[in-house]
Amino acid sequence: MPLPSPDDVLDAARVLHSVAVRTPLLRSPTLDRLTGAEILFKCENLQRSGAFKFRGAYNRLSRLDRSEFPGGVVAYSTGNHGQAVAMVGRMLDIRATIVMPSDAPANKIDKARENGGEVVLYERGKQSREDIAAQIAARMPVAVVPPGDDRFVIAGQGTAFVEAAGQASGELDLVVVPCGGGGLAAGTGLAMEAVSSQAELWAAEPEDFDDTRRSLDSGKREINERLSGSVCDALLAPTPAELPFSFNRRKLSRVLTASDDDVLRAIRFAFEELRLVVEPGGAVALAALLNRPAALRGRRALVLLSGGNVEPGVFRRAIESGGSLRASAK
Repeated sequence: MPLPSPDDVLDAARVLHSVAVRTPLLRSPTLDRLTGAEILFKCENLQRSGAFKFRGAYNRLSRLDRSEFPGGVVAYSTGNHGQAVAMVGRMLDIRATIVMPSDAPANKIDKARENGGEVVLYERGKQSREDIAAQIAARMPVAVVPPGDDRFVIAGQGTAFVEAAGQASGELDLVVVPCGGGGLAAGTGLAMEAVSSQAELWAAEPEDFDDTRRSLDSGKREINERLSGSVCDALLAPTPAELPFSFNRRKLSRVLTASDDDVLRAIRFAFEELRLVVEPGGAVALAALLNRPAALRGRRALVLLSGGNVEPGVFRRAIESGGSLRASAK
């Protein structure tokens, strides 16, 4: 399947206009003082299904040829993509099978099931989710809907920036997005081209799962040594997805990383300053920037908070963690 074009993102925006939540842009005076910048937060944690993934899922499933795929779709996901595909499947009366790792957050597995998805669990590190999805597709006429390597999924993800650009009322200097397989970064970059934005595009990854950063350095897709072990469960792709990386390798200006402790502090910061509940993967861009306030000085930046499906125990850890950043900004 070819990479989507900027026009594909604009077409996806039209498809999603009356379906997706128009999530708000928020600001934190505390963070602006801390960084010497103007920071705008695009709050996709408030999107349907609790993450930006709804956008790509709806754009893909709404175009499904049901005569070719009467069995519906099969998707593989660490959580948010699966939830979104299950929700959209219920909305459009499309059967959805979701392949998820058995160690995915319980709340994400439960939500996929509550939305009518048939969940197939596998052992991360021992089984291949792609192989399981392919085996299901070989048994029944279903379309495989991957989280990254799909033209319409990528285009749908980019609509968050199209929307944000219209809300921002002026030019942006910098856009920072979380990065797992790279679909959001690619969709955002295509959206920036679609609306003629001249801003730089940065991505942020978990510290020990920086496959995109290393891949940009080497020029080829690198593989993470581990498949689990970070609080950022939504971003633990084994390697950059092929289609997104083909675009991100030329569009991304910089890739930042953040530790689990950084991410927990960012979750607390978002709750204290914005009154938002953000999951670890959704907070990684904020976490990376909080460690580098000087990098933002004098800039107008958009930061995407990509999801809010946080496990209660993880959220509790974040709220109880020390080191509030308020004092630093006074």
